Amino acid sequence: MGSAACQSLPRMTLKHTTTAPRHHAAALLATLTLALGAHAADPRQPYHCDNGSSIDISFGQDAEGRPRATLHFADDAMVLPGVPAASGALYRSGDIRLHTQGDEAIFEDGKGNSRHCRQGSAPNRTEAPAAASSFIDITGQVSYLARIALPTDAVLTVRIQDTARAGAPARVLAEQRIELAGQQVPIPFATTIDRDLIGKRARVTATARIEHRGRLLFINDRVIPAMGADGRPLPVELILKPVSRGR
Repeated sequence: MGSAACQSLPRMTLKHTTTAPRHHAAALLATLTLALGAHAADPRQPYHCDNGSSIDISFGQDAEGRPRATLHFADDAMVLPGVPAASGALYRSGDIRLHTQGDEAIFEDGKGNSRHCRQGSAPNRTEAPAAASSFIDITGQVSYLARIALPTDAVLTVRIQDTARAGAPARVLAEQRIELAGQQVPIPFATTIDRDLIGKRARVTATARIEHRGRLLFINDRVIPAMGADGRPLPVELILKPVSRGR
């Protein structure tokens, strides 16, 4: 009976089921997916900091409803869980801390460095307009048409003056004396006048003369403007006339 009975018993096959572990893995994956989805959905708020940097910070909750803050850097993100704070909100992970209150935020990187940040994009840096210079450069050249060489020790004097007052002597704004040392025409010159000396009705003109050992050789015989009505300097071209021997 022993062997026959054993042979007559039906065979039983044991099967291992993986239903429970599969359900556990699926639940874990769903939890992570929800957490990541919530993390991605948190709106970013830009902050600009006192060291010139900027940080995007998003505030939200983890899968268990606890507050958290995510710091978004250029190539990385850092999640800081919320912790109790006496005022404002405090988020911390180890020595890394973020304290927010209103629009202000202080970020400590755990290495002794801190950034004081304010919500919003960094203001555009607009350069202040350059202050108008109080000096005006007057440039030009002096020449004459006569085919006469100047003595090597001749002296050129250029004068910039205000001739606005009719019947009154011209007011000298600048005078430049150039020892020519053999230089011949055309002779360039450059001088500077103080804008503060010029009134609104000023008429700025230029004159020139060439002398040799106290004797006048050449002089200009007409008024040459040195500044336009808009207050900008004009290129000055002074054509001198020879002085008669009697002068």
